[in-house]
Amino acid sequence: MRLIFFLVVFGSVNLYGQVGIITSNPLQSFHLAGSTGTLRVESLNATNNSKNLGVGSSTRVFVNADGDLLLGQSKDQTIKILVDSSNYLQDGETATNKIVQTGNSFGYNTAAYPTNFPDDIFTLTGNAIIEVNYSLSWSVKKGANRIDDAHARVIQTALYFREVTSLTDPYDGPAVINDVDGVPINGGPWCIELNPAGGFCEETGGLIALNGQFFANGNSGNGAHVQFKNVGTDYVKLGPGTYVALFAAQLAVGDTSGTGSVFLYLGSGTDELQIVAHYYN
Repeated sequence: MRLIFFLVVFGSVNLYGQVGIITSNPLQSFHLAGSTGTLRVESLNATNNSKNLGVGSSTRVFVNADGDLLLGQSKDQTIKILVDSSNYLQDGETATNKIVQTGNSFGYNTAAYPTNFPDDIFTLTGNAIIEVNYSLSWSVKKGANRIDDAHARVIQTALYFREVTSLTDPYDGPAVINDVDGVPINGGPWCIELNPAGGFCEETGGLIALNGQFFANGNSGNGAHVQFKNVGTDYVKLGPGTYVALFAAQLAVGDTSGTGSVFLYLGSGTDELQIVAHYYN
């Protein structure tokens, strides 16, 4: 004799074959009700699945083409820290991080090398919203001395990306101008390499996290010239590829009369940079 057991726990099935749990009026093929109702799939828990981030973290569940529930693959992980550096640029005051003062605000110039290139390059496996946060050091001098002309200057900094084509030179690849949708980044393209002799632009790129501050000094003996910081935060959408983050800056003054040769040294001290990818489908 065959025995058939039916076990129903706070459940119901309506005339349309819709199954309800904790409800007598299911509105979908399967309807789990209750203000605190949850669904447990043991094959997705932290014990059984290495992709589960465990207690205190959030793991996204995706639906594949067959309708199966699964935890995200590596390319689908929502958040990933790409760069987290406490001193991203090489320190000092050298020719590699020097930017010459201009008499107007047209254009920027690139400068400074990443300290750990190529270790600080990053690869995106899919479309992502890139979050950047930086604290960028700079110093300013009149030749080898401190500025003493009391002219007001503006020091503006920004971050941009290059595609990596060489593991020995971070500046070898093309600068990224458009986002993943083909839209010029931040209303660009921006001039990132201004020819100092002719005043024309040699290269353009997409600048983000623009920020700046004013500087003036009229005392050659006591005026500060080091340990300044510009900070910036911004977002941009990038597609799959391998990139390196670099910086551009400008040192502009409205009146160049009597100023002499004035230089901005980008990254002369400690520079922090964090880059986070927020992947999306």
